[in-house]
Amino acid sequence: MEEFIKVVTLENNHEADLMDAILTEKNIPHHIESYYDTAFDGLYQTQKGWGRLSAPKSYQKEIMEIISELREEIEKGGSL
Repeated sequence: MEEFIKVVTLENNHEADLMDAILTEKNIPHHIESYYDTAFDGLYQTQKGWGRLSAPKSYQKEIMEIISELREEIEKGGSL
């Protein structure tokens, strides 16, 4: 099994949920991890972003294309 690498920093929970749904539908292996830490009451999320999406390196390009399209659509105010 291919090693997972950090592919992208996610901006918020909504983006994480959407990416999880899209990647699951496309059968792309991935792992989403929130940077939230109860001991610091979410301090790291304000500095580092909401969390990270990791996946095998072979899927990096495809995931980056998906997140770019998703962010463009959200920026335009479109619905997904």
